[in-house]
Amino acid sequence: MRLLFIGDIIGKPGRRAIELLLPKIIKERNIDFVIANGENSAGGNGITKDVAYDLFNLGVNVITMGNHTWDKKEIFDFIDGEPKLIRPANYPVGTPGRGWGIFTLPNGKKIAVLNYCGRVFMDNLDCPFQSVGRVLEQLKGNCDYVFVDFHGEATSEKVAFGWHLAGRASVVVGTHTHVQTADERILPGGTAYITDVGMTGPRDSVIGVKKELVLKKFITSLPVRFETAAGTLQFCAVITELAEKGKAADIERINLTIEP
Repeated sequence: MRLLFIGDIIGKPGRRAIELLLPKIIKERNIDFVIANGENSAGGNGITKDVAYDLFNLGVNVITMGNHTWDKKEIFDFIDGEPKLIRPANYPVGTPGRGWGIFTLPNGKKIAVLNYCGRVFMDNLDCPFQSVGRVLEQLKGNCDYVFVDFHGEATSEKVAFGWHLAGRASVVVGTHTHVQTADERILPGGTAYITDVGMTGPRDSVIGVKKELVLKKFITSLPVRFETAAGTLQFCAVITELAEKGKAADIERINLTIEP
């Protein structure tokens, strides 16, 4: 089975890149299942119901989130009723939505999709290292594969999380920094890993934001209202090949550019 994971989708430009490239990639690369990080897919921060369903209609099977999960207040109206939208599992008990879900692949096998936020330079949520162990215990015997989107700022924390799940998860991908890393590999035990998949959105930007606004912020240290950039699009993703016994056989980076 071939799994495609798309890095952080940034606003309308990111959705346009999905519209232009995803159907072609699914067909040409024989993709069986698509997961995408959508925490910035509506206006550059958060997600709305309409945006989520647009992504589902374009071929995304499951959407993972991150620290911007709650930026669009309407998410509280629909997250409990949408099992294909996965927010970080290490939010407190009682938080709306769900931190993981089990989904059926085209061959009938089951894949669990988990989402976690890191804690270094981010919100002080429950410990992801301990939380994921408890979830894995619940998943035993209930799924064939485990996919984890670890949404974190610090490279060291992401790498540590990959090693923490080596041999226990099928795929561990990093998101949040919007800059694709070149360290994809298969960890011992058959776990596909990459520190950050990168972003899908405007290429000529500063992690999706108009570069002149970010430069003004750095140069003046004054408050600046950030806006999503436009122009040439980039599509960052990874393709993983799922093998037997819950392992991954291969991971491949994808980084494409296209005019809108």
